[in-house]
Formats: sequence, structure tokens, C-alpha cells
Amino acid sequence: MPMKRILGTLTIGQTPRVDLIPEMREMMGPRVEVIEAGALDGLTLDEVAKFSPGPGDPVLVTRMADGTAVRIAEKHIVSRMQAKIDRLVDQGAEIIGLVCTGEFPEFRCDRLIVRPDRVLLSAASAVASGLRIGALVPDAEQVSELGRRWAAIASPSAARCESASPYGPLEPIGFAAESLKQWGADIVVMDCIGYTLAMKDMVKQITKTPVMLARTILARTLAELL
Repeated sequence: MPMKRILGTLTIGQTPRVDLIPEMREMMGPRVEVIEAGALDGLTLDEVAKFSPGPGDPVLVTRMADGTAVRIAEKHIVSRMQAKIDRLVDQGAEIIGLVCTGEFPEFRCDRLIVRPDRVLLSAASAVASGLRIGALVPDAEQVSELGRRWAAIASPSAARCESASPYGPLEPIGFAAESLKQWGADIVVMDCIGYTLAMKDMVKQITKTPVMLARTILARTLAELL
């Protein structure tokens, strides 16, 4: 029987990611064993509140283990992420998959670290150059920053971001998808690892366009590498 390959996943929130890892496992197959770590593991909601973004801080959106959505600033969790990466390596992880599409500095690690922001951007660049790209992002404060990410593939006039959290009711996602449809998106990118397959199906039905989902592109890339 083939040996299992060990994947370490690192969320910027808390584990277990019951909303995420089971869907990824389905795409990676039974030969991949997943060990999880979270930058906010072991912290209370009051403690996490101290990591909230201040003026000018890039906003990251994630969830606690009980599903509560939280907003944090990157600068508060990078050192915690590094400590979790070290622990995953000690536990035998052969590859580390970051499960957040945010942009982070380089980490110290002698294992391959797969970053979904780069994988998603590269995949979209390969298929969506010259198209009108609509992007869904979790928070209104991310629209300007992430809008520049997608405008780099198309152009400022051919890229549009709409915000809708994956950690709340579905209605805002539907409204955002409808807005992208009315704008004339040729393709939609769901730029957050928290968006699910069910959410992708809803967006696809509303927009009538191809939809790229961060978690599935990440899972298939990891499956290829493992």
C-alpha cells in the first residue's frame, strides 16, 4: 500500500478548519494526510481583538474555531505563523500549504511553502489576460488593495472588486455576484480561501461566467506536488 504523504496546512485563524479542509481532502485524495495549524490557535476572542487592524493596516479576514469571523492585521501574526510553520515541519510535514490568499513575507523553512495568492494570480493570468475580471473579496477595506492585484492582469478599467464575507450569510455574496454580472465580468475570481464550493456554484449561476475558486486551485496544486 502506498505511503501517505503529509501536508501541513497553516491558517491565519484557528483550527480545525471544518469549513475548508474536508473539501480540500476530497480533491487531494486518500494518500494525503493533513495536519493543521492556526496562527490564532489557543487564543480567546478578546485576545484576538488586540490584533485588529489599525489605520493603514492591510486587513485580513479569517475565522475562529467556532466560526466567528475576525479581522486582523498581518503585522500581529507573522511571528505566530513562523512558529506554526516550524511546528508543522517538526510534525513531519513534507509541504506547507498556506490557507489564506493574503500576501506575506518570506518564512524560514526547508520545506516547500505553497502560497495561494501566487497560485491563484498565476492561474488567472494564464487564462484571463485581456478579459474583464470580477473579483470577490471578504472585506470592503480590501477592495482598493486587491483591486490593484487584479488590475495588473487586465487593466484598471477591466477589473472590479466586490466585497462579501464568506463567514456570514449568503445574501451579500449573491448581491456582489449580481453587481459583477451587471458590470459585465467575463470571469470571476473568488479571492479568499474561505469561499466554498457551494458559494462558487451560486456565483456561477448568477454571473453565467467561469469562476475560479482559491481553495480548489490550491488543493489541486498541492495534490500535483504531493
